[in-house]
Amino acid sequence: MKNIFIIGSKGIPANYGGFETFVDKLTLYKKNEAIKYHVACLNVRNEEFYYNRARCFNVQVKEIGSAKAVLYDLQALSKSIKYIKDNNLSNSIILILACRIGPFLCFYKKELKDLGIKLYVNPDGHEWKRSKWIAPIRAYWKFSEKLMVKHADLQICDSRGIEDYIKSEYKVYNPKTTFIAYGAEIGRSNLSENDAIITDWFNKFLVKRKSYYLIVGRFVPENNYETMIREFMKSDVHKDLVIITNLEKNKFYERLLKATNFTSDKRVKFVGTVYDNELLKKIREEAFVYLHGHEVGGTNPSLLEALSSTDINLLLGVNFNKEVGKEGALYFSKQDGDLASTINKAEKLKENEIETMSRTAKNIIEQFYSWDKIVNDYEELFL
Repeated sequence: MKNIFIIGSKGIPANYGGFETFVDKLTLYKKNEAIKYHVACLNVRNEEFYYNRARCFNVQVKEIGSAKAVLYDLQALSKSIKYIKDNNLSNSIILILACRIGPFLCFYKKELKDLGIKLYVNPDGHEWKRSKWIAPIRAYWKFSEKLMVKHADLQICDSRGIEDYIKSEYKVYNPKTTFIAYGAEIGRSNLSENDAIITDWFNKFLVKRKSYYLIVGRFVPENNYETMIREFMKSDVHKDLVIITNLEKNKFYERLLKATNFTSDKRVKFVGTVYDNELLKKIREEAFVYLHGHEVGGTNPSLLEALSSTDINLLLGVNFNKEVGKEGALYFSKQDGDLASTINKAEKLKENEIETMSRTAKNIIEQFYSWDKIVNDYEELFL
């Protein structure tokens, strides 16, 4: 039996979050009975329980601000090592999601080696670039990433771009890496066009099927809301721009409003969040175009879901997005007027051109990013 301990996500069952969804799918679609998963869960009611046939264990952490995630990972790591020792497990793997505890790994390396434990890391994306962090925290993230790479036995990157970055940035450590993509659910929504949940949603926000551009993502500057809203407002389309996000009237909101004056354009509609997966999938399917402005991180879950669901996808032309979308999407830059021009180009696409682009995108997802393939890749690696 190969015992795999997964720490760094908030745990399962998952309602949201990229890493949480990853762990949920990895355990849900497990095929090989020679693998047993042990999943750290943050502040859950039961000390130990089973979900998706995985053993889940509670890690209790107090609210201590930004350091909470670091303490959570450290406690989860300690609990995993203790369980391995107490149960005399051999040949185990600890998979750490994200690079939060690099400076502390030197204190665990000898014990991990003595117990025959392999340490794998999914480095995620460029967390140290995210605008939400103040400068000292960004510096810690970058330093921690460096030491995670130094001490890990293997880096599992969900983007070729991230893998290339790890190899280049930290070549002094000669890091061992492999690429396994993030996954996406394949297949259309279970909802029909006439189901009340989707018709009520359309009526509530006064939008019509195939008559809106769609953005789904966290409300943060690095997702380039300013560029997408400003350029959409420049375009001459008569469709709406529907934005599904956790809108917060904070400093970023004030800057965005000042830069774009989006409240003056009735086409721009912030509609809050959607946590019903089937409804969100249906909203994607019924959109005319999906706009994706993410430029920080590896393979983005919302991009995979859009390529699997929406016929036309316009993506910011960074390497992470091009790597996934390939010929199944159109690309734009942050240069003034470029996205507005791309939007007007999308409006003029012929039906057969839209069908070809849509089919290409869906084939990419089915061939390279289905959860079935991703789970197979991980199980082959673990075994």
